[in-house]
Amino acid sequence: MAHTAMSGSGTTAGDDPLQTAVWRLRSRACWADAAALLQPHTAGASLQRASLLVERCLYTEQGWAEAEDALRTAEAVAQSDDERGAAACERGQLAYAATLLGVRDRADEARAALGRAAALITPGAPGRALLDFRRGLLAENLARSPQAARAAYRRAHAGAVAQGDPLLLSFTWRHLAGLALREGELAEARHGFAESLRIREELGYLVGTAPALASLADAEAEPEASRLRAEAGRLFRLLGGVPTWLAQQLSPPAASA
Repeated sequence: MAHTAMSGSGTTAGDDPLQTAVWRLRSRACWADAAALLQPHTAGASLQRASLLVERCLYTEQGWAEAEDALRTAEAVAQSDDERGAAACERGQLAYAATLLGVRDRADEARAALGRAAALITPGAPGRALLDFRRGLLAENLARSPQAARAAYRRAHAGAVAQGDPLLLSFTWRHLAGLALREGELAEARHGFAESLRIREELGYLVGTAPALASLADAEAEPEASRLRAEAGRLFRLLGGVPTWLAQQLSPPAASA
């Protein structure tokens, strides 16, 4: 299952106290509380608030109306091309989430919004790496094109390195590893999943740690796989069953005939 990424501002000492508080809530699956700390008086705050609520939809399958409202506000106050592009990127992610989770087929809207974002966000701009990652998600999970997905993830990975965005890097590591696993490249998959898990643990990204543990378990042999899966299940229950889609991955495999 794929999910969103957003810059992890607030993750290091010396960051703005508001951003630190937002990060701590977000990383513990308290997206609504984090969004409530942000007053949508500026384009930046409106975009960040919308991004938090869009992420909540993908992790919880709830809050669609609130995310739409926040997104419309962000779109209304955006002034620059970068701001309009970032809002379009969030619009595409929300439509992608609705399609992926079976709420409503909005695949065409997702493609159009991310295409619009690509026309507005120039290569090398701060939001381009996240856009590339999300275009990879569409290619992998909606278009079923692993080759196009890999190319997009690699662009996003390079951008995350260049921008010093460790949270996004944890997502690109994980999704590149997922493609490697499907191709039977176990060593490459194990390395990517381990890097993703390491980064998330260092950042304290608790809501993303259980998926990282479960993914690494898929690339490990027993008994390590069962240990990792058990730890993922413990964190999953600690957060009240979030992300919702992880439940299926943590279910015991069916006995072979």
